[in-house]
Amino acid sequence: MTWWEMMVPLLAAAVQSGTPILYATLGEIFTERSGVLNLGVEGVMIAGAFAAFLTAKLTGSPVLGFLAGGIFGAGLAAVHGLVCIGFQGNQVVSGLALTILGVGLADYLGTPFIGQSAPGFDPVPVPGLADIPALGSILFRHDPLVYASYAIPPVMWIFFRNTRWGLRLRSVGEYPAAAAAAGLNVAMFRWVGVLVGGFLAGLGGAYLSLAYTHLWTSGLTAGRGWIAVALVIFAFWHPARAMVGAYFFGGVMAFQFRLQATGTHIPSSLLLMLPYALTILVLVFSSWRGRGDRAPAFLGINAEPLE
Repeated sequence: MTWWEMMVPLLAAAVQSGTPILYATLGEIFTERSGVLNLGVEGVMIAGAFAAFLTAKLTGSPVLGFLAGGIFGAGLAAVHGLVCIGFQGNQVVSGLALTILGVGLADYLGTPFIGQSAPGFDPVPVPGLADIPALGSILFRHDPLVYASYAIPPVMWIFFRNTRWGLRLRSVGEYPAAAAAAGLNVAMFRWVGVLVGGFLAGLGGAYLSLAYTHLWTSGLTAGRGWIAVALVIFAFWHPARAMVGAYFFGGVMAFQFRLQATGTHIPSSLLLMLPYALTILVLVFSSWRGRGDRAPAFLGINAEPLE
């Protein structure tokens, strides 16, 4: 077996493992472009994962479960929106509290279901494309949720760059006082950013329970929400870079799982630490580089006093 034949399964696993991170990262980019910082992605993801699992288990429909995960994620993000947009609360504190709320809620409600399975999504090779040597195995032998994630980054890029709504949402994150002077409803656009971001993060959690594992277990997200928050900075708020970064982190996670499976003598605790140690290195690199798209100028700053 050549080195390339060994790499193809790892790259395919990187795409699958990176997909939930990609959904969550794109959601956080959408939220932050509106000027709202949401550090509760981890809580939103795991709550969405449980809502998706429970809905699919009760209804027998993974599609309804997937949508329920996104809707529940948006609902939980609405709590953050109420605190930060409605009551002008501290966005950092609210986001951290949201993580605690989501993780605690999922653990409390999900304890009776630990180890149980639910209907989910299975791989569906794309006719024709799946037969392309190497590339077909890497990109086109996955479940439909992976294929859906391919379309979101270019759509989001077009939305932010070439549509009136996208440009207005960005202006709210860059200079809300000027946006308000131009007649825009700053609060409404920030609400859109929070809810759409929460919906996408909830879909990322739903992917974990319905496609990645097909079962419920405690701590299912395993810090992927925090990786998504860091990846937003690494990607410089650019959807295409987020896609590359998510698959890179997914590859690291898949690699450490494979190392454990081979019976390597490296302690498992060090292997489990690898993706999160890499997250720190990525943040250091991003800060050192200091180039590319910068953060929205009013990210994390409440807009009401400026209007």
